[in-house]
Amino acid sequence: MTMNFFRGVMGGQPAGPQPTGAETIHKLCDRVASSTLLEDRRDAVRALKSLSKKYRFEVGTQAMDHLVHILQTDRSDSEILGYALDTLYNIICNDEEEEQDENAQKQEEDLGVLFTDKFLGDSENVTLLLTLLEEFDFHVRWPGVKLLTALLKNQCNQVQGVILVSPMGVSRLMDLLADSREVIRNDGLLLLQQLTKGNAAIQKIVAFENAFERLLDIITEEGSSDGGIVVEDCLLLLVNLLKNNSSNQNFFKEGSYIQRMKPWFEVGDDNSGWSAQKVTNLHLMLQLVRVMVSPVNSPGATSSCQKSMYQCGLLQQLCTILMATGVPADILTETINTVSEVIRGSQINQDYFASVNAPSNPPRPAIVVLLMSMVNERQPFVLRCAVLYCFQCFLYKNQKGQGEIVATLLPSTIDANSISAGQLLCGGLFSADSLSNWCAAVALAHALQDNLTQKEQLLRVQLATSMGKPPVSLLQQCTNILSQGDKINRRGSKVQTRVGLLMLLCTWISNCPIAVTHFLHNQENVPFLTGQISENLGEDERLVQGLCALLLGICIYYNDNSLENYTKEKLKQLIEKRIGKENFVEKLGFVTKHELYSRAAQKPQPVFPSPEQMLFDHEFTKLVKELEGVITKAVHKTSEEEKKEEEVKKTLEQHDSIVIQYKDLIRDQDTQIQELREQVSTLSLNSEQMQNQITQQQSQIQQHKDQYNILKLKLAKDSQGLSSSQGEGAQVNGLHSEELSQLREQVEELRRQHTLQHTQLRDKDSLINTLRCEAAAAQTEGGAGGSDNTELLREVESLRSRVQAQCAEISQLQTERQELIRRGEAVSSAPASSGESSADTAKVSELESRLAAQITETERLKVLDYHHLTSL
Repeated sequence: MTMNFFRGVMGGQPAGPQPTGAETIHKLCDRVASSTLLEDRRDAVRALKSLSKKYRFEVGTQAMDHLVHILQTDRSDSEILGYALDTLYNIICNDEEEEQDENAQKQEEDLGVLFTDKFLGDSENVTLLLTLLEEFDFHVRWPGVKLLTALLKNQCNQVQGVILVSPMGVSRLMDLLADSREVIRNDGLLLLQQLTKGNAAIQKIVAFENAFERLLDIITEEGSSDGGIVVEDCLLLLVNLLKNNSSNQNFFKEGSYIQRMKPWFEVGDDNSGWSAQKVTNLHLMLQLVRVMVSPVNSPGATSSCQKSMYQCGLLQQLCTILMATGVPADILTETINTVSEVIRGSQINQDYFASVNAPSNPPRPAIVVLLMSMVNERQPFVLRCAVLYCFQCFLYKNQKGQGEIVATLLPSTIDANSISAGQLLCGGLFSADSLSNWCAAVALAHALQDNLTQKEQLLRVQLATSMGKPPVSLLQQCTNILSQGDKINRRGSKVQTRVGLLMLLCTWISNCPIAVTHFLHNQENVPFLTGQISENLGEDERLVQGLCALLLGICIYYNDNSLENYTKEKLKQLIEKRIGKENFVEKLGFVTKHELYSRAAQKPQPVFPSPEQMLFDHEFTKLVKELEGVITKAVHKTSEEEKKEEEVKKTLEQHDSIVIQYKDLIRDQDTQIQELREQVSTLSLNSEQMQNQITQQQSQIQQHKDQYNILKLKLAKDSQGLSSSQGEGAQVNGLHSEELSQLREQVEELRRQHTLQHTQLRDKDSLINTLRCEAAAAQTEGGAGGSDNTELLREVESLRSRVQAQCAEISQLQTERQELIRRGEAVSSAPASSGESSADTAKVSELESRLAAQITETERLKVLDYHHLTSL
């Protein structure tokens, strides 16, 4: 029947030899290329589509160029466009059939890449495809979406590059999410998933095209965690947009989208019978929360998101799931991991987590309930790892929480009626399960991390070993288990337990000389360590040897030499005699060379493929990296070098003390300079005011001088006419004599004032000399302040000179006045007319009043000058 169809298409006869598939495809391609009628081209393309799956290679090699040409030229016919797009999709897409063997699948993938490269040979083809996606016709838009998705799967980076530089390219693809036809919208989600993989620039563009709002709306419409696979696709796209993209994470937080995540985690009382899709959806939702607070993000961004999650109640909702019953184990495990990173390093979140209680009777803290699971060997391995991570995150940079955990081990706080975190940790530390030993040791080490106070407090913990025997310290019990483990090692003691205890001891005594002293006080510990390090053991024991070397090195580096038998120098001599320095350093290097060391150093979360590989803790790898170099140097140093270092250290301490003294002196001088600057500022303001007053007075004095000169000229003229009126002059003579007498008295008064002014000027000279000496001293101490005082003193000196000049002017006026009086006496015997005498008297009176006013103003200026100098 199929061949009859081909014959009908090709116009062949039923009889005769049948054409091969390649020949048929060749004829169809010719028909596509040469037919002038649209219907003929459409039929030929439809036939190619029907052959494209069976004869994928032939159609791809012969028809691709013709199909692209159809897309370019037949834009008006949606049906032929749809056939062409479907055909291209069939030859480019790799079928994911489950029953295909490996070789067939490999051939399919090779063909997909081959034809993708051919299609992308001209980047305009992708641009053409983006243009076709603007067509609303279902038969064009849907196959176009599928074709572009297939191209992205096969050659993601190349297609991303074309779309990125295409105007409105990303915007056109975002429009697919608004399509009312669900199949296009859903395939659009798959397209955007491929488009946003590993390309931060496209991720940002998609986010700013309102992707978060649209995706969250779709999730809500589809039923959130109870929704179908569309919800899963939306969540996968959100993870693509946010993971390792700080810009989008900040945009998501600032847009208040974190608050919209809270309803996703609302669970009821009955949590049985969850569908597989709901479990998948919740996994992705929890993963999305972790993306926002991942330890690899910048601390500021993580802290901000953690705060938002607490404020909107998301953390509280997660803790509800944590304590709920019936939640699937894998969801519970992932929830624990999520809560871990939401509280990690956030004090307010850690405090809230410490207050959470399990709904039991009586209520127990969530931390205690989780630790029960961690030390229970019947619990799943991944769940126990998650609880350990949660406990580590609770204690991360949380000295308050560390103190609370250690306090549950101290004798004064132990409550026999309840189970505490400390009791669970001790129980796990000394149980028969090696994984419990390791987890408890690492958890306890985190309670001591970077906390000297708690390291010293833990030294007080005493353990009752058996009836009739005295209690031993926790530190001693750890070393006892190590030595006992060594004795039974030949019978298969597990390395995991010993590694955990050694990590705990190294963390405990590092940077804590008191703990080092307690450790060395036991006479058996040092021989045990040297014996371990010096032996030639198998490959499995090398890690234990390396950790023993690290522990002994810490005892040297943080030794305060308080024990005479185990000083730094004696321990180094012991190493040289029993182990050898080079051998010791080689054994120490076994730790960092272990393959599991590098894996643990990568990220804080303890993720191990199997319990046996659970050997290193992330924080401990940091400690090893910090101490390996300094311990190596400490072991190689001679006693002379130690002494030199001590001397250098003391010299540096003395130097620091001197520097502190100089800093205090400089601080005091800065204060004095600041005070002097304030004084100079005040004096400068006063000086400016006085300068303005002096300017005004100089102007007034000049006016008085001019008026006085005019009066003097008039008096000279009047004195020449006195001889013409002798009779009348005798009558005025008596009056004039009285005025002359008063003038003499005033002249005497002016002389006394002049003498007083000279005395005041001498006092001022003395004061100025004193101020000069003080200014020189201030300039030596206070730099800028001194120079300002010198400048001010110059201004005062100038002011004094002006006052002296005014005094000289007053003296000149007084001299002229006496001359006038003398001349008046000389002509007093001459007659003068009554009118002229009256006029002269009036002029003299006016002169007297003006002169008196000038003297008063000058005196006021001198007083101001004196006060100004005194304020200095």
